[in-house]
Amino acid sequence: MLPYSQLSPHRARRVDLQGDYGPIAALHAVPAADADRGATAVLVPGYTGSKEDFAPLLDPLADAGFAVHAIDLPGQYQSPGPDDPQAYLPAALGAVIAKLITQLGAGGRKVLLLGHSYGGLVARGALLSGVRVDGLTLLSSGPNELPEGERRRALEAGEPLLRSGGVPAAQQLREARDAASPNWEQTPETLKELLRARFLGSSAAGLLGMAEGLRREPDLVGRLAAALRTAGTPALVVCGEHDDAWSVATQRDMADRLDADFAVVADAAHSANTENPEALLATLLPTWRAWLA
Repeated sequence: MLPYSQLSPHRARRVDLQGDYGPIAALHAVPAADADRGATAVLVPGYTGSKEDFAPLLDPLADAGFAVHAIDLPGQYQSPGPDDPQAYLPAALGAVIAKLITQLGAGGRKVLLLGHSYGGLVARGALLSGVRVDGLTLLSSGPNELPEGERRRALEAGEPLLRSGGVPAAQQLREARDAASPNWEQTPETLKELLRARFLGSSAAGLLGMAEGLRREPDLVGRLAAALRTAGTPALVVCGEHDDAWSVATQRDMADRLDADFAVVADAAHSANTENPEALLATLLPTWRAWLA
């Protein structure tokens, strides 16, 4: 087994939250009563991701006093979604997450929102819809559409397969690309099975809509900066030192434009949450504690 992965053990419970299109599947971790900081962290995964992407963070965040809800977005893995690809663009999904934040913040509980990759664009959409949070973290996310590179080429190759052969056809292409990676042979079969099951469980409309969002999302950093400033919301931009989606320089520039803190996680690429969660937590925890102080 890899040191950390989507299968890292944790104490979180599988729960269903209320969503626009049916239940939103989540992993819920609860702090000890005497350690509860009165804040809930909502963790939003990226394209083809799921709540399991945050498995290595769940127990440490709970042990630090944060309640946690790591979710599947509508159309991902165990959360149902609509048949309209336009419902999966960042603004549309952001409106769904905004309602979830309102639900979880009932009674005055504070909410910290973290979005990974495409989930960062969705988190931005939630704030631009008008919902308020007590802190925003953008993890390996960017200011606009995914730049040219291998990830974008994979999106463009997968779209015609999705349209002609559905999710199974796109999964075959995905596994063929994964098999070309030098690390794939060392990936445990149980993890391969999870990755396969969650992709096949995803909505074709969701995959198409999110892919469109990744190819067409405009730069809305100025609008987000204004919203953060008006609400007095602190923000953090953090990425792996070898991020192969949006570059480190691009994300640093976005942090500057947002007047946000910026951090780089060593020995990580696009998914520090599974690649080096200990170093990621060394940034998240003191930052989040300062926000709540």
